[in-house]
Amino acid sequence: MSRASRRRAEREGGVGPRGSGLSRTGVSAGVGMGLLLLLAGVGWAGMSISAGSHHPDPREGVTGSTVVSSTRYASYPRVKEVYSQAAEIAAILDGLYCYCDCSKHSGHRSLLTCFESDHGAACDICLTEAAIAYRMTKDGKPLDDIRDAIDELYGG
Repeated sequence: MSRASRRRAEREGGVGPRGSGLSRTGVSAGVGMGLLLLLAGVGWAGMSISAGSHHPDPREGVTGSTVVSSTRYASYPRVKEVYSQAAEIAAILDGLYCYCDCSKHSGHRSLLTCFESDHGAACDICLTEAAIAYRMTKDGKPLDDIRDAIDELYGG
């Protein structure tokens, strides 16, 4: 393609930067398609974070001994409280899927795993799920009811 032809094509949106092989319309279509796939994957405005997620079976003998000490988060009252609660109901958290999808991006087994490191401290989804599980456990609700409530909240 001659220089004049290339410049004309660039002005008309026919080709992208020299040697890229991309047209402006191709880039726009690609961005549009990417956005469409993103919205289809997470739901409009993030209403359904992970379709088809499933809760793990809780393991026998799980205790809160692996949960990071809540004293580590003394300057963060909500985080401190939820880490303390997580240690108290570790066996319940071990049977809950975490809707931040950490099982996919961080290799976590269950919601309990989030509180065995600093991960839960920086994640509102983890903190919220654990707080719901704690409240419902203290109200005498069984694990299946807790799972249902969390699934309803996060669209699972």
